[in-house]
Amino acid sequence: MSEFHSHDLPDLKPGPHGHPNCVDCGRTIWNDPKVAGAAIIPMDGGIVMVQRAIEPAIGKWSFPSGYVNRGEKLERAVEREVLEECGLEASVERLVGLYSEEGNSIILAVYEARVTGGTLASADHETLDVKIFSVDDLPELAFEHDRGIVADWLKSREDT
Repeated sequence: MSEFHSHDLPDLKPGPHGHPNCVDCGRTIWNDPKVAGAAIIPMDGGIVMVQRAIEPAIGKWSFPSGYVNRGEKLERAVEREVLEECGLEASVERLVGLYSEEGNSIILAVYEARVTGGTLASADHETLDVKIFSVDDLPELAFEHDRGIVADWLKSREDT
């Protein structure tokens, strides 16, 4: 293998609206956000949380979550991530909320999901551990927005 390799990406120049353009054809190259999905899974009087084995926030806790693959339905991506990270088969029940922040390229879709099978266990290289926590006694959370998402979920349960 050579020292350098090409991904066949075009050379870019600044475009008129903040997006780069191809120097050869002038086509705008859109730097679109990345979509991630997460699951709040009620189980045994609490919610399922995973302890992260990857950056950001190694060792801290969050919801089972991950990126949606190109062409993958969002709800199936959430169910896939739950199985990969927790060993649980799950069915997405309802949308809790969509979350985005200024300056952050990730859009997070959070769903409530119901367990349909499997065994709760740390199931891949992205998780150190998986446990059920009471919403009143959560561990050190990985992301600032996680507590707000739990609060949104609790409020939405009251509204239904």
